[in-house]
Amino acid sequence: MARQARGEYLNPNEVQIVHAVQRCVRRAFLCGRDAFTGQSFEHRRAWIRQRLEFLSGVFAIDCLTYTVLSNHLHVVLRSRPDVVREWSDRDVAIRWLQLFPQRREKNGQPAAPDEHEVQMITGDTERLTELRSRLSDMSWWMRCLAENIARRSNKEDACKGRFWEGRFRAQLILDEASLLACAAYVDLNPIRAAVARSPEASEFTGAKDRIDDLKQRNLTSKSTHEWERSRRRVRSGWMSPLEIDEKSDTTGPDLEPSGRRASRKGFLPLSLCEYLALLDWTGRSLHKRKRGAIPSELAPILVRLGIDTQGWCALVRNFGRLFKRAAGTPNSLAKETARRGQRSMHAPGGALFVA
Repeated sequence: MARQARGEYLNPNEVQIVHAVQRCVRRAFLCGRDAFTGQSFEHRRAWIRQRLEFLSGVFAIDCLTYTVLSNHLHVVLRSRPDVVREWSDRDVAIRWLQLFPQRREKNGQPAAPDEHEVQMITGDTERLTELRSRLSDMSWWMRCLAENIARRSNKEDACKGRFWEGRFRAQLILDEASLLACAAYVDLNPIRAAVARSPEASEFTGAKDRIDDLKQRNLTSKSTHEWERSRRRVRSGWMSPLEIDEKSDTTGPDLEPSGRRASRKGFLPLSLCEYLALLDWTGRSLHKRKRGAIPSELAPILVRLGIDTQGWCALVRNFGRLFKRAAGTPNSLAKETARRGQRSMHAPGGALFVA
C-alpha cells in the first residue's frame, strides 16, 4: 500500500507535533565509523546539531528534542503558525533570505540580505503569504535540514546522487501521553542501539544537552521552570523548554526574545528533573533488558498522563514500530480520524495506554 501523503495530515496552519525520522540510503554513513574503510564520519553529528540550532532560530517551529545516530536521525517538532503570525513582513523576508540567500561572500558564506532583496519580498503580498506558511511548515524544515547535510556529505565523499532514502517519515503526536513516550523513545535511542549506557552518556541527544546545562546551573532562587526560559542554557537553549505550567505560562504564542528558538512554551506537564529521572530509570531498564518495578515517585507521573505503568518500558522500546502515521491513545486516534474524515489511524500500540 502506498504511503499516505504528508499533506493529508500535516498542516502548517495548525499547531501540530510531529516525530520525524530521516534515514540514509543503502549503506551510506551519516555519522559513526565505517568498519570496511575505517573512515570516521563522527564530525557530521556536529554539522547536524549546528543546522538544527540554526533552523530553530529561523523557523516558527519548536524543536522539542532530537538524536543523531550512525545512519539516521530523529527530531520532534512543533509547528507554530501562531508565532509566525506575530512576525512583521520584514521579519518574514529576512528569515527566508537567511535560509535561501541571494548572494554569497567570497569565502562562500551567505551574505546578509540587503534592503532591495527584503523589499522584493515584502512588496509581493502573495509571495509573502506563501513564505509565512512555509516558515511554520515542518516539511520545509526537514528539507532545509536534509538538503544541507546531503550536499556537505556528498562534497566530502566526492560523489553525487541521493544521500537520503527519500522523504522523511512523519508520525503525528496527538496527546501528552504519546508525546512523553515519543520524547523518551527519541532521547533513549542511543541506549536502545547499544551505543550508550545512560542518558548522560548519549552524545548528540536533546536529553544530553539539557543534562549538560543542568550541571552548570547555578543554584539560585529561580525554579527549574524559570531557568529553562532564561538565557542561561548554553547547549540546549535553542530547544523548547520542557515543562509547561498552565498557571504561569501565557496563553498566547509566548515569543522568544533571544532569537534562538521560536517560543518559550514548554511541551510536557512535568518538570525537567522529573523527566530526566523517568528517563534515567527507563534507560537503565532498557539497557538491562529488564522491566523491573517503576519507583513509586515516578509512577504518579505516568498515572497523571494516563499511561499504563506496567507497559511503559515496552511502549518506549517499541514506539517506532507500534505507531505509523500517528501516535496517541485510542480516544485521541479516534478523534483525529473523525476530525479529518480519513481512514482509521488506529495502531495496536494504543492498548498500552489507559483509555
